[in-house]
Amino acid sequence: MSIPGMRRAAVGLTALAVAAFGAVTSTPDQAEAGPKPVDVTLLALNDFHGNLEPPSGSSGTIAGQSAGGVEYLATHLAELRRAATNKNTITVAAGDLIGASPLLSAAFHDEPTIEALSMAGLDYASVGNHEFDEGANELLRIQNGGCHPVDGCADGTPYEGAGFQYLSANAFRTATGQPLLAPYAIHEVQGVRIGFIGMTLEGTPQIVSQEGVAGLSFADEAETANRYARELRRQGVQSIVVLLHEGGTQAAGGGINDCVGMTGPIVDIANRMDPSIDVVVSGHTHQAYNCEINGKLVTSASSFGRLVTDIDLKIDRRSGDVLSASAENVVVTRDVAKDPAQTALIDRYTTVLGPVADRQVGETTEAITRSQETLFGTTMGESPLGNVIADAQLAATDDEQNAVAAFMNPGGVRADLDAGPVTYEEAFTVQPFANNLVTLDLTGAQLYCVLEQQFVVNRILYPSSTVRYVVDPNGATAPAADPCGGTRVVRGSLAIGGTTVDPAATYRVTVNNFLAGGGDGFSTLTAGTNLVTGQIDLDAFVAYLTAESPVSAPALDRIRTTAESA
Repeated sequence: MSIPGMRRAAVGLTALAVAAFGAVTSTPDQAEAGPKPVDVTLLALNDFHGNLEPPSGSSGTIAGQSAGGVEYLATHLAELRRAATNKNTITVAAGDLIGASPLLSAAFHDEPTIEALSMAGLDYASVGNHEFDEGANELLRIQNGGCHPVDGCADGTPYEGAGFQYLSANAFRTATGQPLLAPYAIHEVQGVRIGFIGMTLEGTPQIVSQEGVAGLSFADEAETANRYARELRRQGVQSIVVLLHEGGTQAAGGGINDCVGMTGPIVDIANRMDPSIDVVVSGHTHQAYNCEINGKLVTSASSFGRLVTDIDLKIDRRSGDVLSASAENVVVTRDVAKDPAQTALIDRYTTVLGPVADRQVGETTEAITRSQETLFGTTMGESPLGNVIADAQLAATDDEQNAVAAFMNPGGVRADLDAGPVTYEEAFTVQPFANNLVTLDLTGAQLYCVLEQQFVVNRILYPSSTVRYVVDPNGATAPAADPCGGTRVVRGSLAIGGTTVDPAATYRVTVNNFLAGGGDGFSTLTAGTNLVTGQIDLDAFVAYLTAESPVSAPALDRIRTTAESA
């Protein structure tokens, strides 16, 4: 299953200073003099997001190959297990297996994805931020089984729960201080024990709706990993793997098995981790990489089931230490036979879903993508599809709530629209979160604060067609403690409906409930008043596609730089 020309990153771990923590270390030479090491294979994935069927467009390719789809993923996993000479194979994942899913999975509260991954042999998974989209109680139901409290068992069969163990070391019940789910698991192979610690990013409350994380607290990733690593060592476990839903990004040009100029939270987290932690399977950023950071093997398998990370460990039988670790990201190609059990599962849920998915809701004259334009040298400007969605949200609330502007968060736009007819399923894939629209009052001064805060959180909101403003690349970014203190947005340039915004006047603005609750760090929006909750964002999007068809990609002229405006 290896790919020609791709390297396997290797990390020798016996030089780690675990002796300082009371552990017994071995060198490869010492291990050769004693019993033969135990060989263990880990097969890892992350950020599957319910993509049972092969993703479309660019989301369905990686490393120049068409990839993904659970029918092929299950076949590749089975082949990798057969190819493993040691036969000691454990399958793991680093979060966001569910949430932000296509309609085929989301319509059934992602039960199909849990069932599919259980059949594919998944053993352990960390929670990701999207595992909390429907709240803690729903996550517990996903783990333990039972019909949905509102929708019941929509496919007519009982939901038995996950056939694998979710791990959640750093998400705690605020009232009790206890972990929501098991923080770690110990897996024994041929007399050696491997500890798996599972976590999501500490910043989960900033990127999940407040309803989703109600009653929960999230702790620092490195501190939590170190805490449970100590606990595992007290139990005699010396081989430790962290499944962490947080990641990083390579510099341009890095391949799926490279580690070029790595940046992002995973670098700091790995550098603060205890030396006894051997491997970090990461995720969240949807990137592929294969790294050594702080003496640890750190990997990520991109997203949507397009890659599997094949990790080989050699473990000393006497000390239990990892002697070496190496990894290779393997493309989940579609040139293998489909797994028949997965095909049957997809067919069953497709039949239950019925004609809803194929109903045509509109048409586009051209492909409308979510790709962002470059602003200040980074791709965080406007987006054609993002602007369309903002226009749809304004259209749904302009007469109903007297809204004059709308803003959409970039993370809520999950797929592109191809040219031609648009089905309900395609619209759902673009807007899968079922967020409610919220219309609220903001002063002109607060609107400027919201726009300044974009440069603090590094996320540009997509504005409706009524909005125009100018940004200064030489302006000062606001300090985090004072989101209004920046000068990136040129004062006097913000206009709504062609009229300059008055800082003292009040404006009705529409956002989704995620943003209204301060999501993505837009805390200024929580100061809005006279909130009115409206329809689901998807319904507004579908209604707009129907009413405005055929829809074309709008011009990206709502945000201009000082150079452009001159």
